[in-house]
Amino acid sequence: MQPKPIRTTVVGSYPFPGWLEFATQHLDQFGPADVEEMIDDAVVAAVHDQTTAGLDVITDGEQTRLDFNLSFYGFIKGLQPNHSETRKFGPAAHDQRGKHSIVDELTAPKGLGAVNEYQRLKKLAPAGPTLKASVPGPYTLSGRMLPNERYKDRYAITEALLPFVRQELEDLVAAGCTEITVDEPSMSCYAYREDTRRFVDIFNRTVAPVVGKCRLSTHLCFGNFKGRPVGYRSIKPMLPDFLDLTVDEVHIEMANREFAEIELLAEFAQVVDVAVGIIDVKNYYIETVADVQERIQRCLQYVPAEKLAVAPDCGLSQTARWAARQKLINMVAGAKKVREQLAVTA
Repeated sequence: MQPKPIRTTVVGSYPFPGWLEFATQHLDQFGPADVEEMIDDAVVAAVHDQTTAGLDVITDGEQTRLDFNLSFYGFIKGLQPNHSETRKFGPAAHDQRGKHSIVDELTAPKGLGAVNEYQRLKKLAPAGPTLKASVPGPYTLSGRMLPNERYKDRYAITEALLPFVRQELEDLVAAGCTEITVDEPSMSCYAYREDTRRFVDIFNRTVAPVVGKCRLSTHLCFGNFKGRPVGYRSIKPMLPDFLDLTVDEVHIEMANREFAEIELLAEFAQVVDVAVGIIDVKNYYIETVADVQERIQRCLQYVPAEKLAVAPDCGLSQTARWAARQKLINMVAGAKKVREQLAVTA
């Protein structure tokens, strides 16, 4: 089924409720049943905020993940946290995110956990919105693992992880998931210095088994750790190679970059649908409904309405919940107004 024009969506993550952050620091005081109840309640809260805003596509807010990809490391055998390699003090940056040493063969005997997340979402979400699962791609997933003699560089680690991600995607589809985002921000961050054809090959091999079996998208951004980017913030190095990604939709960070290179959206729109980040998750300015309308109109100069979706730039986990909630409300209201205007002029 063709998605509605100017569909409203999200990347995946949503802020944790304050009580959940507090509880995770005192897990020794809770039993397994208490923890399950907390997880359900956190997902209910994330779903409530998204459905109240009126989003067409929602997620579970990744409420069981402490980090959009590091939490998956708990499902991968052969890893050991390496705290000696991370910087402890000074300004927040990506070198303060957790690193892991590889101490044995990498395996994922019980999958990566995304299927259980989706099943919980399906149980708790109301009828209406499309339910989406987000999974990091193998190149991004490899980013905090340190090479060793067995896995000599990041690409070797990526190849070891690729079957795990591919199986998770197949299992999600088997569980009834109809929309999946494969997050590969490391590919967009490092397109300026790495072999982009190699990136495309890795991505397409990862998703091959589920192509045509779900609505498949990928998220391309320049990093967001505590509101800080990490990569060279330009779309140009991704082109033309990233046009060969086997996806139905690409999600591109725009608002934080003041819509620089917006004209390049037209190249993506020739081959895929485009979800444009029109909400800045790194900024505590709350975009007004009028802001959203103006930004969508700019996007429509390069992407037809039937191929356009709008979303925040990245996941919202690094944005305070009060801001995330209002940003989504205004985004949906602005999209609805533009949709109504287009219907009148059609």
